[in-house]
Amino acid sequence: MFARRGPSALAALLLLCCYTTHAAAADLADKLRDDSELSQFYSLLEQNPVANSTLSLRSCTIFVPTNEAFQRHKGPTHVLYHITTAAFSKDQLEKTVSSDMDGNPPLYITKSRNGDIYVNNARIIPSLSVELTNREGKRQVMHIIDEVLEPLTSLPTAKTEINNLDALQFIQKADQLTVGDNKLRTYRSQMALMKKESLYMAPGAHTFLLPVDEGFKITTRSSLVDGKVIDGHVIPNTVIFTAASQHDEPKTSAAFEDQLKVTVSFFKQKDGKMYVKSNTIVGDAKHPEGVVLSEIVKANIPVKNGVIHLIRRPLMIIDTTVTQFLQDNGENGALRKFLEVIMDAGGAVLDGINNLSEVTILAPSNEAWNTSSIDNIIRDRQRMSDILNMHIIKERLNVEKIRQKNANMIAQVPTVNNRTFLYFNINGEGADAKITVEGGGVNATVLQADVAQTNGYVHIIDHVLGVPHTTVLGKLETDPMMKATYEMGHFSNFNDQLNNTQRRYTFFVPRDKGWQKTELDYPSAHKKLFMRDFAYHSKYILERHLVIADHVFTMKDLAQMSLTTDNVVLPTFRDSLKMKVTEEAGHLHDEYASHEWTGYVITWNFKKINVYRPDVECTNGIIHVIDYPLLQEKDVVVSGGSYLPESSICIMLANLIMITVAKFLN
Repeated sequence: MFARRGPSALAALLLLCCYTTHAAAADLADKLRDDSELSQFYSLLEQNPVANSTLSLRSCTIFVPTNEAFQRHKGPTHVLYHITTAAFSKDQLEKTVSSDMDGNPPLYITKSRNGDIYVNNARIIPSLSVELTNREGKRQVMHIIDEVLEPLTSLPTAKTEINNLDALQFIQKADQLTVGDNKLRTYRSQMALMKKESLYMAPGAHTFLLPVDEGFKITTRSSLVDGKVIDGHVIPNTVIFTAASQHDEPKTSAAFEDQLKVTVSFFKQKDGKMYVKSNTIVGDAKHPEGVVLSEIVKANIPVKNGVIHLIRRPLMIIDTTVTQFLQDNGENGALRKFLEVIMDAGGAVLDGINNLSEVTILAPSNEAWNTSSIDNIIRDRQRMSDILNMHIIKERLNVEKIRQKNANMIAQVPTVNNRTFLYFNINGEGADAKITVEGGGVNATVLQADVAQTNGYVHIIDHVLGVPHTTVLGKLETDPMMKATYEMGHFSNFNDQLNNTQRRYTFFVPRDKGWQKTELDYPSAHKKLFMRDFAYHSKYILERHLVIADHVFTMKDLAQMSLTTDNVVLPTFRDSLKMKVTEEAGHLHDEYASHEWTGYVITWNFKKINVYRPDVECTNGIIHVIDYPLLQEKDVVVSGGSYLPESSICIMLANLIMITVAKFLN
């Protein structure tokens, strides 16, 4: 047929075919070429004949990184790894799609709770997807993504090209792959010894956590990697890339059975470092309960049956002391700044920790130290030593034990700093539980609990204890023990003054259980104290608790002053507050409280009131948390559905007399 047309006709036909191919390919190419934010991928696409042929002749989905994504990307870009030869809108994307790269390695699709869609570790940018039909009538889709997709590739020195390996093949050939300087020889040896190859060659889509050789510097550690530990490094039937991970959402590991239950979760530090942690919820003789943290040293390596993350040390294995943990995580780790401050303070604190047979550390995160209030005192070695000792408890205290202590009261725990206690509070259950700890006026939230060591626990917190960073109002507003006082002060406008940094306040704050006791003693009065219609009277009662002077009064100050007088007189907003403070031993006024309590007691109007938490420092004053409000029955007169403090009645009578006299004189 072509022969009858002659050479010129054939050339014209070929030219027409080339033109048609170019015109068809130009549809998506035009979209790319016209968008200056996608120019880098377009230039790579233009140079790839296979990609151009796909655009011309076939249905496809193309994932296009932005220029900004290329600025963060290091190394070569594999264009065909960004293309799959089937058209998928965002709603049609399945959990895995095959890429057009040699060997057709899969791309993994994750849909997060907030509706974001990820392809491997790259997020599809909403509203920028494009759908069209090319000149061949083939449907095509383009999605814009915020990260360049990186397949698993072999080193240039590898003897053969390696494509689409499963996790077992990855472990066996890791020395030939682009995984940096990370080696897996120790873990590979233990996996073979435990005959766990089938776990890593299992079909499907799983998450594999592989500890590198660096994590086996402790020579005895490799012998602890038994079959159950290896199971604990695999999350079956779930693919988790770091950008798409739900932080602190525990996933069931392959080591989850009746006698042993291990979960694994991911979390990210504010400095961007990613960590993975195992939580042995139910342990056995070989595998103790507790959390083990490990930094991800190379993340998001896609393989045929899931994704691999290389981690710094093995999970589940608890074989270091608290001191060793701090040292291991001090150099560029999650607790780098904490260890720096300990060493700058002379190192005696670390020696003290090392000498304890049982210990729990409240360890501030690196970000917790980035406040100006700490900068002002960090060079004061004695002050910093006291503050650091406030973070150390001489017992093994995990969340379960805190919860037991907290069953009937907010848990009060002594620290190595003999003058201070820590006060724990837990709200919620399970993974949703929020744990807070207060020490020296600072409320901190536990970011990571129950990091287990051979002689205790480490809990990572978000603030440095003992270095106040909020005003009296800020403390009142955030402390879980002072909610009732804050609420009363809020609706009565009493709280407005407590942010004033030009004043120095000493505030005796009844804790919530103290107000609950008044509900039993004076039910009608208690009800009205928390009603807006009686805000004036609520404010009057609170003003009795607030001392305003040019300096604060610690409990030690008040106890010393009480040695020379029957009543210490303190200036309040309206009048003065008279009390005597002594140091006594006894039990806290909590039902079922079993432990002895030694502390300060206020005697006010012949009534003894325990000081539950003395000397809670704030930036503009100090708070003493007391067991009962400075309230007595004669303060409250109930008549006709209302009540007034006794002094308020006197004021009203005086005003009435003045009005009567004025009328008489007129």
